[in-house]
Amino acid sequence: MSRKKLLLILSVFIGIGLFASGMQMKMFQSVSRDKSVILQKGDAKMFCVKCGMSLPMFFKTNHAADVNDKTRQYCSLHCVVEDKEIDKNDLKNIQVVDVQTLKFIPVEKAYYVVGSDVKGTMTMTSKYAFGTKEGALKFVKEHGGKIMRFDEAYEAAKKDFECDCVVISKKKKKMIKKGEMIYKKRCKSTEKKFDSTAEAKAFIVKNGLCEGLNPKQLQAVGLYLSE
Repeated sequence: MSRKKLLLILSVFIGIGLFASGMQMKMFQSVSRDKSVILQKGDAKMFCVKCGMSLPMFFKTNHAADVNDKTRQYCSLHCVVEDKEIDKNDLKNIQVVDVQTLKFIPVEKAYYVVGSDVKGTMTMTSKYAFGTKEGALKFVKEHGGKIMRFDEAYEAAKKDFECDCVVISKKKKKMIKKGEMIYKKRCKSTEKKFDSTAEAKAFIVKNGLCEGLNPKQLQAVGLYLSE
């Protein structure tokens, strides 16, 4: 068999493999809804209190904290930083999801892997937490990154915050335009005002405002209505 023909056959098999895996592929952060632990209450409990993104979809980077005697849940450490540093809320009893057990643990007990090759949530520099140092070391061996305790990881998130916001802002503008188009074509009109994307998304779902939206489309419309 010629080299050219062999390469052609290999390329076909690789293409089929990539297509098949792509059909089943999901983000590393994602878990099914039944495996996610939702600590906050209310109609919007399935969405991050800051950015409105689906908590199960980004569950492996979820954090939670008590604010004014109520639990808030975040899709990422980036959103924790926003709530604490930008909105100046007093966050107590901060917890993070242990990637291995999918359970919340106090951040003081977590070993964060910062800067691995696994895509992060709301940041260009990923940050994943583990309940044991052994778990973190194994992850580093497979994906790179540096092991940090919470205080270091939090400072890294603060350092990344401004640059991450620039990237997020650009994506958000595109999503809002997309959300406006979807809303005008596929949704019933509403005059209700929303304080957050999470609140808008919860209203859409609860009232059947838009039919048949996938998670990305729901996020886009939620962003548009809360802008």
